[in-house]
Amino acid sequence: MSVVIGVDVGGTFTDAVLIDDEGGVVAAKMPSTPPDYSTGVLDVLRVLAGERGQPLESMLAEVHHLAHGTTSSLNALVTGNVPKVGYLTTVGHRDSIFIMNVEGRYLGRSPEELQDVLGQSKAHALLPKKLALEVVERIDRDGNVVVPLNEEAARASIRALVDAGVQAIAVSLLWSFRNPVHEERVRELVHEIAPGLFVALSSEVSPRIREFARSATTIMSAQIGPGLRTYLGSLETTLREHGLRGPLLVMQSNGGAVAAAEAPRTAISTVGSVLTGGVVGAVALGRQLGHRNVIATDVGGTTFLVGLIVDGEPVRSSTTIINHHPVNVPTLEVHAIGSGGGAVAWLDAGGNLQVGPHSAGAVPGPACYEQGGEHPTNTDANLVLGILSDRGLIGGRKPLSVEAARQAIRTKIAEPLGLSVEEAAAAIYAVQNSQTGDLLRKTVVETGHDPRDFVLYAFGGAGPAHAAMYAAEVGVGEVVIPLGQVASAFSAYGLATSDVVVAAELSDPGPVPLDPDRATAGFERLERTVVRALERQGLTYASTVVERELDLRYTAQLAEVTTPVPGGPLTREALDEVVTAFEQRYADLYGPGSGFSAAGVQAITYRVRATGVLPFSSKLPEVEPAESGAVPSGTRPICLDGRLGYVDTAVHDYRGLRSGHVIAGPAVIELPTTTAVIPAGSTGRIDALGNLAINAG
Repeated sequence: MSVVIGVDVGGTFTDAVLIDDEGGVVAAKMPSTPPDYSTGVLDVLRVLAGERGQPLESMLAEVHHLAHGTTSSLNALVTGNVPKVGYLTTVGHRDSIFIMNVEGRYLGRSPEELQDVLGQSKAHALLPKKLALEVVERIDRDGNVVVPLNEEAARASIRALVDAGVQAIAVSLLWSFRNPVHEERVRELVHEIAPGLFVALSSEVSPRIREFARSATTIMSAQIGPGLRTYLGSLETTLREHGLRGPLLVMQSNGGAVAAAEAPRTAISTVGSVLTGGVVGAVALGRQLGHRNVIATDVGGTTFLVGLIVDGEPVRSSTTIINHHPVNVPTLEVHAIGSGGGAVAWLDAGGNLQVGPHSAGAVPGPACYEQGGEHPTNTDANLVLGILSDRGLIGGRKPLSVEAARQAIRTKIAEPLGLSVEEAAAAIYAVQNSQTGDLLRKTVVETGHDPRDFVLYAFGGAGPAHAAMYAAEVGVGEVVIPLGQVASAFSAYGLATSDVVVAAELSDPGPVPLDPDRATAGFERLERTVVRALERQGLTYASTVVERELDLRYTAQLAEVTTPVPGGPLTREALDEVVTAFEQRYADLYGPGSGFSAAGVQAITYRVRATGVLPFSSKLPEVEPAESGAVPSGTRPICLDGRLGYVDTAVHDYRGLRSGHVIAGPAVIELPTTTAVIPAGSTGRIDALGNLAINAG
């Protein structure tokens, strides 16, 4: 038998899902183990092997490939916990990264922050000025060498950075995306002086126009590259020692995986690896269920994540923002707030109840873990309300203390507000549902979509307990808790079902109409690049799919819209159709009539994405049909609405449910690693694949 495994390392829990070649699915969950997350990976793999009744070494020997998603890269950038990095750029342009253009004042800021003009300030620089040095060279906008690289001056700058103790060097020279010859020579000089030192070139990491964004992206990639290289190398060695047969893959922000040995080369592409896993899983499941429009929501231990699937395809973006800096990374568009199960409840200066964004994490964790945590969290509130069983999490492997949860809520929230513990817990539950509903509204409604046209998928450790409530906030009619025991580890399922995806892009600004021969040559050059990249992964593919995109904008505007381009030799007629599609997409995004065709249209960046489809089916088998009605395993008092108080509520063990079972709310479904809530007035139904589908009353 051959199997694939997905491992999702989150800030609080590490999840794993195994899919065998007959479509069988097994899931496991264990606490994450910062700072050495590899320990948690081995822990969860041992539990996974135990679920299959075999030793770890035996299971790993059957692995076709193991896909890994990690938050380590993103966490390092967000917290600033990165090594010392040097920066080399063209003489006269060092200050670009510190000036930050106008973008430094508005990127990643809320409307309220933008209105506070007097309070605005630029974000902290990515590195100190003393580590930003220059080299003498110049390439013009057409890629011609105007000033040759002064190698002696370059060596002097490199030695100065090495003597300063940098662990990596980012190289971003002017117009290098048109001709990378000087950047490539600088890398050779670095390796002559400091063999093995990590080097990131902007011509490889981000070959796009606009100096500031390209340089920021390259610096961030250099900041996480050495750590990612060390972590993945150590993890792969450990897994090989325990018998791993197949390759170790790493998830990227674009929704596909690459070989672990390849990932550090463009390390910045892994920053959203865990965030995209659930969206990829929702695409795979949605195809089997016939759901074309899906809102994928993940309530983990730390964050609440939302991604959209429209007409069967995930919504993508060519850029993201980290710490108010632009990052040129093609990514699945995922929105996040700090509102997970471990989000801390607290009172602001005005005595108002807030939940998150700070999380108790895995250590010390919620107060009910009794690991030293003193602050109440969503998990503590759910335990006090009876939503969670006092037998604990992860099938009882993580004990919970109701009294510790009550004490934390009493001292931090209830007594200061003059509430009972139960009222305070209900308020925490309501605030969490409200703010997650707000993010749904921004993600769906404010991008021009009607929530009634979507099915909402809810997963993660805490998602099934809240989904029916936050779906009601925006008017979604159907909620799906996917795959029963896999629900809390669904992002890991997405990793296991992912294919290999590589992308290449190149800015070549020009006015429309484009020269068909030049456009065809540009795309064919990128296609050769991605085909070679697929071959470097060392994998066998069932098939390969190559897609083209072009970023277009109206002349003198900043807003670029990514538009599909047909394959093969391009004609003037085909390019005219691309421009027509751009104008329609622009109108869909910004409103009918918002475009200005009279200004003309410009093509900015060419992009090609290649998918290596792995020879492993993600089609799931149907579960056993029900022969009689669903019978609760018991009842317990649960409070789902602070106005109604505690109500004796039916509790069902998911393991006793079969396809066709219908459960009327209020009810709680206890799954192996999470708990699902069916509110009063709603019904839940187990479908043919074992999903719990909840219809709003």
